[in-house]
Amino acid sequence: MIEALLAVTFVSSLVVFAAPDRVAGKLAALLSLAPLAGSLWLYTAFDGSGNALLPDGDLAFETMATWLSIGDLAVNWHVGLDGVSLPLVVLTTLLTTLAIVSAWTPIDERQSQFYGLVLFMEAALLGVFSALDFFLWFVFWEAVLVPMYFLIGVWGGPRRKYAAIKFFVYTNVASLLMFIGVIALVFALPVESFGLPEIAQSLRAGELGSLAGIQPGTLEVLAFFAIFVGFAVKVPVVPFHTWLPDAHVEAPTPASVLLAGVLLKMGTYALLRFNFTMMPGVAQDYVYLIAAVGVVSVIYGAMLALAQQDLKRIVAYSSVSSMGYVILGLVALTPFGLGGATFQMVSHGLISGLLFMTVGVIYNTTHTRMVGDMSGLADRMPFTVGVFVAGAFAYMGLPLMSGFAAEVFIFLGAFDAFAGAPWFTAAAMFGIVIVAGYLLFAMQRSLFGPFRLETDYEVGRAPLHDVVPLVVLVATIVLLGVFPELIFDMITDAVTALSGGVA
Repeated sequence: MIEALLAVTFVSSLVVFAAPDRVAGKLAALLSLAPLAGSLWLYTAFDGSGNALLPDGDLAFETMATWLSIGDLAVNWHVGLDGVSLPLVVLTTLLTTLAIVSAWTPIDERQSQFYGLVLFMEAALLGVFSALDFFLWFVFWEAVLVPMYFLIGVWGGPRRKYAAIKFFVYTNVASLLMFIGVIALVFALPVESFGLPEIAQSLRAGELGSLAGIQPGTLEVLAFFAIFVGFAVKVPVVPFHTWLPDAHVEAPTPASVLLAGVLLKMGTYALLRFNFTMMPGVAQDYVYLIAAVGVVSVIYGAMLALAQQDLKRIVAYSSVSSMGYVILGLVALTPFGLGGATFQMVSHGLISGLLFMTVGVIYNTTHTRMVGDMSGLADRMPFTVGVFVAGAFAYMGLPLMSGFAAEVFIFLGAFDAFAGAPWFTAAAMFGIVIVAGYLLFAMQRSLFGPFRLETDYEVGRAPLHDVVPLVVLVATIVLLGVFPELIFDMITDAVTALSGGVA
């Protein structure tokens, strides 16, 4: 079934590439419904249990076939889903469909190429979240960079070329560092393939040998941090975050939705799969350093957002802050910490996607994103402003919304996970106060008060195709806030085994 999902998405991208511009947007939205429906079917039919990389894992929709050999190591087509990867697959298909619909207004040139690249990126993302062989997984991982580079560089803002090159260089160098770390581990392990389950189980069993004169303990630490830094750039966390605001500001709104909603989750998903699943002992040894990185990202990202005037930059820096919570949950290595971190990946994908879409609707109407250029939009765009307020409160952790559930799970899991954890958790909780400060300040200045607009454009209600994606996202955020067990039960089932004997 996973192969069918990947094939349908990839073929859809080729069909859209060949379609005339005048029908490309509608055709892409129609074709994107097939992978969305397929992912929802996977969700309803899911019968897996345990973790995909551990012996307890009973994978759903698993397929394995021999592909090729590299020396003595086999490379297999190995795909499957567990409770961690399945929610991210559904998130990918949902946000892609909504991003395509939201692109109908702002994208008015080379449309077939734009929508074809979006669908191609969706196929690569689905591969990242379902591949269980490192070589296969890395092919999908790198394939994601190509369409995003062109989406920013061709359809972006005035500094699009700079932002696209910066995005590509940062993430590609990080991928190289991560690749070296993983390959070093593979060649120091008694494994017969690049299969992620085989690598993880061999590492957890303490079978790592020496390599090039480097002793196993030192090699594991070096590989851990090489892999960690490689993924930290993709997340991104402080101090590897500087590419993200430029990419978001210059990217067209639909690309920003996918960048914040899904691409950043590649980094946190990979951290969970590689660092905290394969080498939990190293994570425990350096728990204070990693927790500090998470808390600094929470506070520093929020402070940077507080200083911004561009609505897109505000949401972009808030993503840095939100990903800090994920790092804190992961390093806790408790069922609630790991489960809350994974739940936050999904929740942040929905909330950040909603805010970027709302900012895009406002920009399409006003042709400005600067907080100081407008005020009183609530009277002219009541529904759009209402959705923005809902998204902002979801970011702040309003009860009965998914952001609240995610943060509660993380804080419960991290609070007594290790000595000194209450202090780290309390510092991270203070970040919520800063989040409330910059979001409320931005909304008060731009959305409320007497109407004022520095640009000469007529402000009115948003078209229906801009409104529908916003409604769907708000409904999903509330649904997961009221019924978090819709995905949290399968997540905790997949991550509980990771904490055994560690925390």
